[in-house]
Amino acid sequence: MTRFTTSADGTEIAYSITGSGPALILVDGAMCHRMFGPSTELASVLDKNFTVYTYDRRGRGETGDGATPWSLEREVEDIGALIEEAGGSAFVFGVSSGAVLAMEAASRLPGITRLAVYEAPYVVDDTFKPRPADIVQQMNELLARDDRSGMLTKFMKMVGAPGIGIAMMKLMPWWRKLKPVAHTLPWDLTILGDDGRGSKLPTDRWTVKVPTLAMDGGKSPEYLRNTMKNVAEVLGPDTEYRTLPGQTHMYKSSVMAPVLVEFFTRAQRTAGPIA
Repeated sequence: MTRFTTSADGTEIAYSITGSGPALILVDGAMCHRMFGPSTELASVLDKNFTVYTYDRRGRGETGDGATPWSLEREVEDIGALIEEAGGSAFVFGVSSGAVLAMEAASRLPGITRLAVYEAPYVVDDTFKPRPADIVQQMNELLARDDRSGMLTKFMKMVGAPGIGIAMMKLMPWWRKLKPVAHTLPWDLTILGDDGRGSKLPTDRWTVKVPTLAMDGGKSPEYLRNTMKNVAEVLGPDTEYRTLPGQTHMYKSSVMAPVLVEFFTRAQRTAGPIA
């Protein structure tokens, strides 16, 4: 059942709750939402241990584009509204660009008590071609022409999908499901900022002061694994780094869930119950 909470700017944020126990908010990556992406399936496994909150980020699913122009601050406020719904504190797990958003939120919101992130899409060395400096402008130009398929194609090429693979994707039913949320791609790319375009992440990008788990997949590209090692370094000594054997950027819930359960319940036992 869809519920709604009101963000600071008046935007109604659509979300769902399942399970019982400590609150855990799942933050999706680019173009994903409750009806399209991994969060709903993951929630169905995690809800044996947590009260799991899945939500539609701005411009996706049942959440509108926003009552005010998009900004990173608005998306952080959306997570803040969910934390208030959860009683004032919550664990947070973010994936891909959602991992970056989760780290931004954990740097700004006091209610996040534990954080887990998976494969933030940066490039911190020469093992992969970095995203162009003007990629947001390129995306906005395509959006101005309402070329949503072009936006999806450019994004897929940027992340390394081969041409023949993209051609096959366009024949799949889910390509049509992606087009309505393609306008959010510039937003996710803006969240990344100018960092991680072939060089190490700055040590002052985030100020996360809670126990954090930084993860990647054992079968993911080398650049993503190198990125998550760098993320763990810049977040500091309260951050654990872990590789999930056999996983790619599209992780399996049956593999991810036990890792999250172990991390969050261990942290809770160490620090005591959430107030």
